[in-house]
Amino acid sequence: METDCSTPDTTAPVTPGRLPAGTRLLHIGPHKTGTTSIQGALFAAKETMAVHGVDFPAHSRHPMEAALAVCGRPGMMGDVRPVERHWRRLADAVHATGERTSLVSSEFFADAPDAATVARVVDGLGRDRVHVLVTLRPLAKIMPSQWQQYVQNGLRMGYEDWLDHMLRRAPYEKPNPSFWRRHRHDRLVERWAGVVGAANLTVVVVDDRDRGGLMRTFESLLGLPGGLLEEVPDTANRSLTPAETEMLRMLNREFRGNGLPDEIYSKLVRGGAVPRMKNVCRPASEEDRIRTPEWALEAAAAVGAEMAGRIGALGVRVLGDPALLSARPSPSPSPSPSPSPSPSSDGDAPAVPRIDPEAAAQALYGVLAAVAADPGPTAGIRPVHRTPSRELVRVLGHRVLKRLRRA
Repeated sequence: METDCSTPDTTAPVTPGRLPAGTRLLHIGPHKTGTTSIQGALFAAKETMAVHGVDFPAHSRHPMEAALAVCGRPGMMGDVRPVERHWRRLADAVHATGERTSLVSSEFFADAPDAATVARVVDGLGRDRVHVLVTLRPLAKIMPSQWQQYVQNGLRMGYEDWLDHMLRRAPYEKPNPSFWRRHRHDRLVERWAGVVGAANLTVVVVDDRDRGGLMRTFESLLGLPGGLLEEVPDTANRSLTPAETEMLRMLNREFRGNGLPDEIYSKLVRGGAVPRMKNVCRPASEEDRIRTPEWALEAAAAVGAEMAGRIGALGVRVLGDPALLSARPSPSPSPSPSPSPSPSSDGDAPAVPRIDPEAAAQALYGVLAAVAADPGPTAGIRPVHRTPSRELVRVLGHRVLKRLRRA
């Protein structure tokens, strides 16, 4: 195994050896490991990279539909399910690069559930030329970001309740079975290395202290000039604050409880309210973020240490310090309060930070703007005063029975 465990130093960066010319580099994430940042930089520099013999054949920054289609996974809540043509379009674009080096990046490739699916991906891109790249960060930093991403896709469970399910309740698959498929990193690496071979897989342990480290690693692997890849500002990728996340979680409860179509959520909430709130409103302080309880940090560190050991035994190339996979965030001197669970099944939080009125206003405006841009998804929704009384009685009766069953 080729491992570089030196402490990152921006004056003397680690420079991994360049991959052979003609390699088809497949970056599979997983989620929350710097994927959005690197994809934005690669897409912005695609024309310049081509001058240096490296093609970025995807038609967008992130070919999510293609990855979901080939892995047999559904799209986001309310989105149209990706189909085979999405995958074929990407695969054809990769093959059209001929003998040149090319790069494809999507964290949704990490959702491939088994060796057969991995083989389909690799064969579709040209098995003899594919080199797989996996980027990793410590679980303690991934968990709050991944939870709030699930909330943005309709999750109603509070953070500590969710952590309890993911870390304490075997088989650790509810409510989000995709979490450990993506973030049991040793098994992820093993699954892909079993298909492409250990020599054709590189693991990069991301060190958040070195902000440009991931960009430099991609440049070195692809043989690009240093400094070519630059971070593209992306305010829409910022994390939600505890209050913003709690507002969205409560909205998810109301949405599900009232039986609205998923397409409405996709268009108005995830495509309207959330991006507007992220783009316009900035948290007052970096300390205003989701807090992970001590017991969960300890559990995540233990899992991270175990994963680092198993990855080290697989014979793949590891760039960076594997010990970082069990790292814990430094404690903050004045943490913000975070949602805590209650006895309810949804993990309600009785005491949470109040949302900034500006953020609430921008979220509402995002919904209105989405409706104005395309009123189609809301065309079938009638206000109460235009709904026949017989239908109202039926709907109310259904809700009463539903609540009685819960009781």
